[in-house]
Amino acid sequence: MKKKLALLLAGMMTASMLAAVPAMAEETITADADLLAAAQEEGELTVYGSCEEEYLAAACKKFEQLTNIKVAYQRLSTSEVYTKISEEAGNPSGDVWFGGTTDPYNEAVADGLLEPYEAANAVNLISEDYKDPDNNWYGIYKGILGFMVNTEELDRLGLEAPKTWDDLLKEEYKGLIMLSNPNTAGTAKLVINTMIQMKGHDEAMEYFKALDQNISQYTKSGSGPSKMVGPGECVIGIGFLHDGIYQILQGYDNIQLIVPEDGTSFEVGATAIFKGCKHPNAAKLWIEFALSPECVDIAKENGSYQFLVLSNATQPEEAEEFGLDMNNTIDYDFEDAKNNIAQYVEDFFQAVGGDDETRFMTE
Repeated sequence: MKKKLALLLAGMMTASMLAAVPAMAEETITADADLLAAAQEEGELTVYGSCEEEYLAAACKKFEQLTNIKVAYQRLSTSEVYTKISEEAGNPSGDVWFGGTTDPYNEAVADGLLEPYEAANAVNLISEDYKDPDNNWYGIYKGILGFMVNTEELDRLGLEAPKTWDDLLKEEYKGLIMLSNPNTAGTAKLVINTMIQMKGHDEAMEYFKALDQNISQYTKSGSGPSKMVGPGECVIGIGFLHDGIYQILQGYDNIQLIVPEDGTSFEVGATAIFKGCKHPNAAKLWIEFALSPECVDIAKENGSYQFLVLSNATQPEEAEEFGLDMNNTIDYDFEDAKNNIAQYVEDFFQAVGGDDETRFMTE
């Protein structure tokens, strides 16, 4: 099966090219030819993407070029996708989910909203940790959670950069910090789960209550804080450090990336098929594509610098050059996150008093 997928992904530029494969290879590509033909018969695919839009657009364009299947896509945060498919349960308007941290994916698994698929190209995953045990989703990249700080603003204010999660509670940082909204961003859900797993539930809620005093705004998307740090609209942003790399490479050399000394966690960016989708064969073909270098290697060319979790992919030099420590991470409990995050989000809003909607961006 591995050989079949290699042939498929290397040779599926068009159906006619695939048909031209020598007859001696027929026994190794028959199923792949059938899948490609069935997917092309469907002719369309709708992708909900929770990675950055530049990469989403590039991946969809590449898939179109390789398969001649028309792709429509929409960029939505992970929690927005989860809410949308929950409301459409059993009759989704999209076919596949691409990118974004797995906590909302796991919520969708628990609710029976994703379709299991045994992807042949999953053999290239560097660890079983980067897939759902029942094949409901597959990881394509990982990114470490940390802080991005504006060094110029810190110098102007006479402040040192935070080194730990607890440092963020210092009174001197009041009004200087941004975090994303856990109602719309999977990044914030990961922060909630991380603090609960590091501190325990009750202490974590007390932590968020104190942290809230220093938060100026909760952004809609997980990458929102990173975009505010360079221009100085935010002095300290909490989020994924690869988003900070993107901002630095855009010219904001006043950004410093910080991996918390007291430990942190990481996201697994994933892809999955929606249960009941209208184009199931094209969706399966997308999963094989998403688990191939043809897809993940173009991330770095389109503003995404996450560490890749496929053995046959090429790690972005930009991520390695910044020396991000992927080893200073906790042993993240995915099962606890999957089973309890909905309640944890409710507890979070109760702790911070989320009645002031102007602070929690949703648009």
